[in-house]
Amino acid sequence: MVGFASYVVVKRVCLDFFISDQHQPGAAIAILVLYFFFLSLSLLTYWRVFLVIQVNPGVTQLGPKATEFKAEAKGRKRRDRDLESATRYEARPDDDPDSPGLEAFYSKDVFVCENDGRPRWCSTCCNWKQDRAHHCSEIERCVKKMDHYCPWVGGIIGETAFKFFVQFTFYTSLYCFVVIIATVVSIQSKVKSLSGIDGPAIGALAIAAIFGLFTMTMTLTSARYILINLTNIDYLKSKNVVHQLAIRVPRGTPAGQDYHLITYPLPASKTLGQTASSLRDQLATRTFAVVKTEMGENPWDLGYYRNWKSVMGDNIIDWLLPFNESPCTKYENNESFYEMGPLYHQLRARFGLPELIGEKEGVAETKQLGERREQGTEGTRE
Repeated sequence: MVGFASYVVVKRVCLDFFISDQHQPGAAIAILVLYFFFLSLSLLTYWRVFLVIQVNPGVTQLGPKATEFKAEAKGRKRRDRDLESATRYEARPDDDPDSPGLEAFYSKDVFVCENDGRPRWCSTCCNWKQDRAHHCSEIERCVKKMDHYCPWVGGIIGETAFKFFVQFTFYTSLYCFVVIIATVVSIQSKVKSLSGIDGPAIGALAIAAIFGLFTMTMTLTSARYILINLTNIDYLKSKNVVHQLAIRVPRGTPAGQDYHLITYPLPASKTLGQTASSLRDQLATRTFAVVKTEMGENPWDLGYYRNWKSVMGDNIIDWLLPFNESPCTKYENNESFYEMGPLYHQLRARFGLPELIGEKEGVAETKQLGERREQGTEGTRE
C-alpha cells in the first residue's frame, strides 16, 4: 500500500501533474513534504509499537504450576490447540496462605478482589490476576490493561503499547489524508480538462479513504478510552460492571452491615487464630474491608486531563513522539497497582471505613502492645 501510494503521489501527482502539466512546483513540494513527514512518523510509531509488543508486551508472570506444565508440554511438543485446552487445569485459587504473588496484593491499601476478599485468579496462568489485567486467549497470558489483539501490528495492545498504537493510528490517518487530498486535486483537474481518468490515482484514493477512515476511527475511539481511563475491554462492560475492592482499614475495625473483613496473611489453618501470636506477628497483619462500587463506577477515573497524562505523558512532546513509555507503566505506590481516583475516598466515606493513620499506626500499636506485655510481666512477678 505504501509503495503504491508513493508511486502515485510522487510520480503521477507531483511530478507528472503539478510540475509537468500545471507548472506548480510549490504545490508539489508542499505535498511531498507533508507526505514524507507523516509517512516517516507513521513508520516510526509502527516500529515503536511493534518493538514494544515483541520485547515488553506487558504480560503478568505465570504461576509456578503453569510454568512447570508449560515446560513439560513444550518438551512433549504438543500442538498449540492442545496446550490451550490443557493448561486450564487449576480451576480454583491457590489455598496456600504463602501463595506466590499474594503478598503483592495485601501489601497495597486497595486491590480488586473476589467475594471472599482474595484477588482474582487466572486458571490458565495459575496465578493471581493483577488489577485491570485480562487474560488474552491469543497469547494465553494475562495482559496488564489489555485493550485488544491487533494482527496489523503483530500482537497484543496493552498498557505498554497503547500509547504508541494511538500515535501510529493518528499519524497513519493524517498520512492517508494527504494522499486523499493530492489524488482528489489531480483527478478533479484532469476530469475538468478532459484529460482522461487516472486509474492509479483513483485506486490510491480508494485505498487511502478506507485506511484513513479506519485509522481515524481507531484514533478517536482510543482517545476517548484514554480520557475516561478505560480500555476497549473495560468499556464494553463499563455500564454494567460492579467492581469489588478490598480496602485496607485499621486493625481492630469491626465488620459492618454492608461489608465484611478479611485479614492478611491468611491463616494456615482454622486453629491458627486461636494460638497466641507474637508482637511482630500482630503488627504484620493487615485488615481489609470488602466493598462494592455502584454499577458503572470507575475507581481509576482521575479526570480527563490526568487520565490523558497517565497514558500519553506529561507534555506535548510525549504526546506526539513515540519515545517515552506511558507513566502508568511505571507507577509505583503502596496504595494501589494503579493510581486511584476520587471514588476510592468516596467509598471509604460511603461505607464508613476509618482512615488509615499511616506510619503512626504501627508505632502506636507497638507501644500499646509493648506496655501490655510489660504490665503482664509485672503482674506475673507480683
